[in-house]
Amino acid sequence: MPGYPPIADHGLIGDLQTAALISAEGAVDWFCAPRFDSPSIFASLLDQERGGHFTVAPTLHDMNVRQLYLPDTAILITRFLTAEGVGEVVDFMPVNDRPDAPTDRHRMVRAMRVVRGTLTFDVQCRPRFDYGRAPHTLTLDGNTATFHGPDLDVHLRSTVPLDTDGRDIHTTVTLQQGQRAGILLETSAPGAAPAPATQQGMEAAMEETRVFWHEWIRRCRYRGRWQHMVNRSAITLKLLIYAPSGAPIAAATMGLPEQVGGERNWDYRYTWIRDASLSLRVLLDLGYFEEADSFRRWLGDRFRGPRPPGSEPMQIMYRIDGDPHLAEEILGHLSGYRDSSPVRAGNGAADQLQLDIYGEFAYAMTHSADLVEVAGYEAWKGFSSLLDWLADNWDRPDEGIWETRGGRKHFTYSRMMCWVALDRGIRLATQYARPADLSRWIEQRDAILVQVMERGWNPRRKAFVQHYDSEVLDASLLLMPLVGFISPKAPSWLSTLDAMDRELVTDSLVYRYNPEASPDGLRGSEGTFSLCSFLYVEALARAGRLDQARFAMDKMLTYANHVGLFAEEIGPTGEQLGNFPQAFTHLALITAAMALDEELDKAAERR
Repeated sequence: MPGYPPIADHGLIGDLQTAALISAEGAVDWFCAPRFDSPSIFASLLDQERGGHFTVAPTLHDMNVRQLYLPDTAILITRFLTAEGVGEVVDFMPVNDRPDAPTDRHRMVRAMRVVRGTLTFDVQCRPRFDYGRAPHTLTLDGNTATFHGPDLDVHLRSTVPLDTDGRDIHTTVTLQQGQRAGILLETSAPGAAPAPATQQGMEAAMEETRVFWHEWIRRCRYRGRWQHMVNRSAITLKLLIYAPSGAPIAAATMGLPEQVGGERNWDYRYTWIRDASLSLRVLLDLGYFEEADSFRRWLGDRFRGPRPPGSEPMQIMYRIDGDPHLAEEILGHLSGYRDSSPVRAGNGAADQLQLDIYGEFAYAMTHSADLVEVAGYEAWKGFSSLLDWLADNWDRPDEGIWETRGGRKHFTYSRMMCWVALDRGIRLATQYARPADLSRWIEQRDAILVQVMERGWNPRRKAFVQHYDSEVLDASLLLMPLVGFISPKAPSWLSTLDAMDRELVTDSLVYRYNPEASPDGLRGSEGTFSLCSFLYVEALARAGRLDQARFAMDKMLTYANHVGLFAEEIGPTGEQLGNFPQAFTHLALITAAMALDEELDKAAERR
């Protein structure tokens, strides 16, 4: 582990309850258990010295490395090509028989094989529990090692002998062409006995994992021009859903910087109502009804849960089990990725007011007639009470979609999404003849539209702006035509799109906004926002600018990493920045691909 790998030099594996990042150097340098939001066991991505890692790689330094997924699966293969031989490490996490049942037991298989020549693999397993704060002890019995942490045991079972290195494991394995070896890492509650591990058993687990993912992706409805990238994005979204609750997380990591050396280092391992709602709408479009219905039930529990008098109906985010407490803690003992500090666990933005979440929620949950019908009358009562509250509370300043820490403002995007919530509620009540205060909802929906058109529009800029009485542009407004607030070919929208093209777009990459013109309460800068770049593609497509849209789409896909994954942002030299992989970006990739396919097909029919 000589230095920090680029954020993009990783693949993601997981079992629908937790996940691991594996670098092209063969290192597991991010892994939390037993859940996505649990304290880390391996976190060398945030601190090379204190974080811990599990590395399996050849001992040679002069080699080429290639990393790929077994097609349409979450099985990751890292190939090491040397003059002495070619070796592979195959990494995956078998999905439990009951992925919807929470468990402490999670398995990670690391299979070594040599396909040409002879190679010696160096194996180091150095766990550091509780973000590197808690000590552990080690017991070794033949080919089985157990690391005893404060609340969890980590078992390492190998088909080859293991050697100790203090409280860690460090051994070497020499294999010739055609030979294989395997190591199975398993977490469990303290004192639980590990199951035996054999080469045959690991190969059987790999086949079961392959079948699971092939059967899942076979249900995908998308058959368009960007099939490979859409499938990879769909699998990534699935990997980021906590199966026991149905709640998606925003990203698999915490603390990865939006600017290397800066302070914009957040914890994304939680469920944002906004991100999760839009993710599940995309999965519905792809044909994954079960995932959407699971999240609907999770949301219903948030409505029914107790809340303090006078509080909003929903927080902007929760833990994956629905716990609303996400106190933000600075882990001062961790240096951060390439000295990007502070490293934060938890997220203080959970207490912010962001009125747009009700719009994204309504936009997603009213998308499918099947989803509406299974929700039933009780769910309608909860939804209508939410809209009653929104009708009385939409005209308030809030922190906005980007969770700025510079004070509340009248954000145009927040107003627009309040309009979306009321509009979808009105449509639903009318279509299904449900009881509702329709006259009140219609009155307030129309008042929002008038207000946005009069105060969100800046005549000097000839564009809709970030918040009232400002001249700042904001890429979140790329959603205006996509949610039906305005026609994608309306003159005022095309003028806004042109203004964004001049100010926020650089070589088809899109910045969220200009923080110098609109201070957000944080120091430093950030890269272009990959979500916004894909929203830009979709907006161009709907506006009929198809050549520009297709070129922007194809260029944006070149910024994916070597296995098709995106972090939150793209830096000035094309590097990926921020937490990784980010669900928001992958859902936007899918919607952009579907929209562009649709518009290209329409154009072909007209010719």
